[in-house]
Amino acid sequence: MPSRDPATPRALVIDDEEVMLESCRRILERGGWKVDTDIDGLRGRDRALHGDYDLILLDVRMPQIDGLDLLAEVRDRRSDLEIIIITGFSTIDSAVKAVKLGAFDYLPKPFTPDELRTRVEAAMKHLAERRAERAAAERPLGHCLVGESEAMARVHSLIAQVAPTDATVLIVGESGTGKELAAMEIHAASQRREKPLVSLDCSALAPGLLESELFGHVKGSFTGAIASKPGLFEIADRGTLFLDEVPSLTLETQGKLLRVLETGEIKPVGGVTTKKVDIRLVAAANRDLAELVKEKTFREDLYYRLNVVPLRLPPLRERPSDIPQLVHHFLAHHRRTGVRGPRRVAPEAIDRLMQYPWPGNVRELKNLVERLVVTTDEETIREEHLPDYIVGAEPVPERRVPRTNEELKALKRRLVDRTRSELERAFVIEALRRNNWNVSRAAKETGMLRPNFHALMRRYGVRAEEEA
Repeated sequence: MPSRDPATPRALVIDDEEVMLESCRRILERGGWKVDTDIDGLRGRDRALHGDYDLILLDVRMPQIDGLDLLAEVRDRRSDLEIIIITGFSTIDSAVKAVKLGAFDYLPKPFTPDELRTRVEAAMKHLAERRAERAAAERPLGHCLVGESEAMARVHSLIAQVAPTDATVLIVGESGTGKELAAMEIHAASQRREKPLVSLDCSALAPGLLESELFGHVKGSFTGAIASKPGLFEIADRGTLFLDEVPSLTLETQGKLLRVLETGEIKPVGGVTTKKVDIRLVAAANRDLAELVKEKTFREDLYYRLNVVPLRLPPLRERPSDIPQLVHHFLAHHRRTGVRGPRRVAPEAIDRLMQYPWPGNVRELKNLVERLVVTTDEETIREEHLPDYIVGAEPVPERRVPRTNEELKALKRRLVDRTRSELERAFVIEALRRNNWNVSRAAKETGMLRPNFHALMRRYGVRAEEEA
C-alpha cells in the first residue's frame, strides 16, 4: 500500500447515488478526513479489499453487488478498518444481519451530518481500541518501553542509534518513567547482549556497602567479610552495568567510580592488586546532574564522563496519547500470565485516564491496571470502576498552544471547556507566528503535510500574510 500521512484518517464511500457520495464526502472532509468515493460497486469492492482505509461507508442495495455480501467479504479479509452500513431500505432484520456480519453500525437514510459524525466518531474510538489490543497482544512479553508518541519515537530512535556502540548513556527521568527498561533495551540491542546486564540501585545501600557491592572485597577486609566476593563490575565483565540513582553516590565513591571508568581497572575493598574489567556503563538519575554539579554535590568530571549520550525519558503527563496503548499492554500481560480479568477498557474510562496527571508515571498506571484486573468482575473496565482520585481529578492544565499535530490530537481528546475549533485555529496561528508566517516551515514543524496544514488555514480563515 502507498504511504500516507498517519495523522489523516481515510474513508471510502461506496454508494450508487451521486448525491449521497458527495454529501458524505463533504461531511467527512469538514472533520479532517481524506475521502474516496465510488459509485461502481465492483470497483469499490477492489478498493475496499486493497486500499489504505480506516473506515468504509457502504450502501446495501447496489446494481452490481449486494452490500451485505461485500460487507462479509471485506470483514473476512480486513480487520484493520471499520464498516458502517448506510441504506434507504432499513429493516430490523437487515440491521441485525449487518451487525452479525461485522458492521460497526447501521445508519438509515436520510441522516443528518451530526448523526453521521457521531457514528463515525464512535467507530474510530472502537477501531483505536481494537488496534491497541492487537498491538498489545503482538508485543513480546519481555520488558520493553511502550509508546508511539512523538516523545517516545525520539527515545526509540536514540536507543537504536546508541545501542550498537559502547558509548556511556545517562538516562534522566522522573521516578516511574522506565529508566531500567531503557537500560534493558540498550543492552538487548548491543553487541554485549549475550553477556550479563547487571543492575544496582545506588540509593539502596550505605556508602561502605555500596563500594563493596561495586568493586568487591577480599576476605577479612571488614567485619563480616568471611570470604572474598566479586563486585558487580567484575560480574558484568564484557556485559553492561546499569547504575540507577547515581546522585546518591558520595563524592568519595564518585571519585573511585571515575577512576574505574578511566582506567578500566577495579581494586576490591581491602585488596592490594587491581583487576581489568570491560563493561559498558548505563547510568540513570531522577534529578538534573548539571544542577547538582553547580551545588557541588556531584563531581563535574564524572558528570561529563557519564553524560556522553544523554537520554531523557518523558513523564507520562507529557505523552497522554500513549496511555491507551500502555493500558492494553498491561492488560495483555496479565492475560498471558494466566490471570483472569477484564479484556478491554471503555472509551470514557480511557478519557478519564488521559486527563489524570500521573505523578507516579508509568509505574503508577501499571499498578492501577493490576488493581483493576483484580477488582473488576466484568469484561470491560468502565468509568465507575476507576478510583475516586482518578474520576475526580482536574484535567492536566494546558499552559500553551500545542506545537505538533500529534500534541493537537492528544489535547483535543482531553478538552473540557474549550471548543476544538478554537484550539485548532490557535494551533495554526501559533505555528505560523513561530515560523514568520511561512506555511511550508510551519507545516513541517508541526509534523503535518503542507496540504493538510493549508486546509486547516482555509477552514478557519487564516491567511499567511496575517499580522503577527
